[in-house]
Amino acid sequence: MGSRRPVGAGPGDIKNTEVLELMKILFVGESWVVHMIHTKGYDSFTSTKYEEGATYLLSCLRQEGIDVTYMPAHEVQVRFPQSLEELKTYDAIVLSDVGANTFLLQNPTFYQMQIIPNALELVKQYVAEGGGLLMVGGYLTFMGIEGKANYRNTILADVLPVVMMDKDDRVEMPSGFSPVVSQPHPLVNDLGEWPRLLGYNKLSAKPGAEELLSHEGDAILTVGTYGQGKTAAFASDCSPHWGSLEFMNWEHYSAFWSKLIKYLK
Repeated sequence: MGSRRPVGAGPGDIKNTEVLELMKILFVGESWVVHMIHTKGYDSFTSTKYEEGATYLLSCLRQEGIDVTYMPAHEVQVRFPQSLEELKTYDAIVLSDVGANTFLLQNPTFYQMQIIPNALELVKQYVAEGGGLLMVGGYLTFMGIEGKANYRNTILADVLPVVMMDKDDRVEMPSGFSPVVSQPHPLVNDLGEWPRLLGYNKLSAKPGAEELLSHEGDAILTVGTYGQGKTAAFASDCSPHWGSLEFMNWEHYSAFWSKLIKYLK
């Protein structure tokens, strides 16, 4: 999985060639469309805007030497890989704020009633055969707002290292909370006190998984394995609004995310 590039060798100097393996990831989600109604007295009009939440994070990952392919949520229904071979061109997949229906109700199935590969089944098989998977919290991951993300009721519930609730799992924390280290681990060592976050999805670590960060008994960062692959679940957000400005401006923000994603390889 992933790509390679030769460095530090002259023409024909094969013995001294150092090969660096670039980590290649598919980052899915973190995009939305806002449709607004403006009312001014008797009259009203509408406006629409498109937004992406992970722009800063993706720039950080690229600066850390990670090859990122970004797939906004609205592209999943027409562009998500339809084969295990295509998924295996990536070392890891990151799902952030995009619900299960987006993968299960792709356009050919919903509009043309075509039978196509189950995208989440492909992800499960991909991880079982050595791929990495990270799910990042938000209103449309894990179970999410009103339970609409609905991953507990999909086959990814077997793959992720956490147990999800069977309902709306949001814990809103407008006064903020700082995760605490549950156990020493290279991913969370030497980061000092965590900045405050504004909410998270309520999760618990599965038996055999490692809970690295927690808050009042809830798992905030959990890592595990499925088959030959590595998995991780971060219960809060990588961007606003749960990802507070304090978090986004944290001196360890870039290092934390790049280490977490590289860990999945």
